[in-house]
Amino acid sequence: MRKEFLLLVVMYLLGSVAQAQPKDIYLQRAKETFHLVWAKYRVPEHGLFAEYYPNSHKPDLTYFQESGHKAQEVSYLWPMSGVFSSVNILMELDPKAYKPYLDSMLVAVEQYLDKTRTPHGYQAYPSKFERVDRYYDDNGLVGIDYMDAYVVTADKSYLAKAKAVMSFIESGWTQDFGGGVPWLEGVRDQKPACSNGKATVLALKLYQATRDEAYLRYAIKSYDWMLNTLRDDSLNIIWNSLLIPDGTAAERKDAEVQKHAYTYNTGTMIQSAVRLYKITGKKSYLNDARALAEGSYKYYFGHTDDGVPYVKDIPWFTVVLFRGYQELYEIDRNPRYVEAVIERAEWAWVHARDEEGLPYADWTGRKDENKKPKWLLDSSCMAELYARIALIKAMTREKELSIK
Repeated sequence: MRKEFLLLVVMYLLGSVAQAQPKDIYLQRAKETFHLVWAKYRVPEHGLFAEYYPNSHKPDLTYFQESGHKAQEVSYLWPMSGVFSSVNILMELDPKAYKPYLDSMLVAVEQYLDKTRTPHGYQAYPSKFERVDRYYDDNGLVGIDYMDAYVVTADKSYLAKAKAVMSFIESGWTQDFGGGVPWLEGVRDQKPACSNGKATVLALKLYQATRDEAYLRYAIKSYDWMLNTLRDDSLNIIWNSLLIPDGTAAERKDAEVQKHAYTYNTGTMIQSAVRLYKITGKKSYLNDARALAEGSYKYYFGHTDDGVPYVKDIPWFTVVLFRGYQELYEIDRNPRYVEAVIERAEWAWVHARDEEGLPYADWTGRKDENKKPKWLLDSSCMAELYARIALIKAMTREKELSIK
C-alpha cells in the first residue's frame, strides 16, 4: 500500500508539472532571455547598455541619416529602447520582480534627453557624451515606452514624459506633401512610415489615457496620411517612406514613395487601426487592421522547401508587427497571424541561439551565428516577444476555462 501511495503521489506531481509547464514556458523563456541581456550587455558604470556583445565589437552602423557612425562605448537610443520595451511587458506579468529594472530604465533613457534645444527631445546618443541628431522615430519609441510604463504603474511622471515627447514630434509636422513628420529633425528629405506610425500609436495611447481630443485628432490625421500616402492597396502593406527630392517643399507629384517593405511599418498601422476601432467603434478601422494583417502575413511569412519557417525581416521589426497582431487577436481571436510569429519564435528557440543562449539574427538558424557578435536589439526584442506570447497564451487559457 505504501509503494502504491508513493507511486500515486509521484504520478500526481509529474502530472502537475506537465500541466504547469506549457503555461509558464514562454514566461520562463522571456525571463531567461531578459536576464541574459542584462548580464551580457549592461555597462554598469553608466547604467546603460553596449551596442553589441561582446562590447569590443565596434562595427559601422547603418541606421543613421549619414554614414560614418561606429558602435561606441554604449549603445545608441534605438537598440537601448528594446530593453525598455521588454521591461514594460515583463512588468505586466511580474510587476514586483521587474519594478527595479523599470526604475533603472528611467535612469538610462533620461541620459539621452537633450535640453539644449527646444522643444526638448531625445537624441540618438547620451547627451553627456556629445550633442548629436534627434530622430522623430526614436522619440516615438521613447514616448510609447513611457506610456506603457505609465499603464502598468499609474506613475504620472511617465505620462508627463510621454506628453513631452509628443510635443517634440508634433513640432516636426508640416502640411507639405499632405502632412506627416520627417525622419530627422531639421532634414526634410523624406517622411517615413517609421516616424509617423510610431507617432500615431503614441498619440492614441495618450488619448486613451487622458481623453484629450487633441491627441485623437493628431492620431487620425497621421493615420489618414499614412494610409493615403504609403499603403499599397493591392498588397495591403505599408511602404517605407515618401522621398522628397532635394529636401525641398516641391509639389506632391515630385515626391516618390520608397517601395521598401518592413514588417514594423505595417505593424504600427495595425495597432493604430485596432485602437481607433476601440475608440470610435467604426468598423472601417477594424477592416483596415484585418486587411493589413492578411497582407503582411502573405507578404512576409513562408517556409523553405524543407519546411523551415521564416519571416522576411529582422527580429525587432517582426516583434513590432507582432504587437499589431496581438492587439487584433484580442479583438477577433483569429489565431492565424499570432501563430505565424509564434511558430517562428519556437523554431528560433530551438535552432537559432548560440552556446550562451543569445538569439541569432536569423531565426531559421541556417547560418552558423554561434560565434558572431550579437546586436542588442536582436537580443532584447526576443524577451519582449516571448513575454507577449505568454500573455496571449494566458488569455487563451482564461477563455477556455470560462467556456468550460
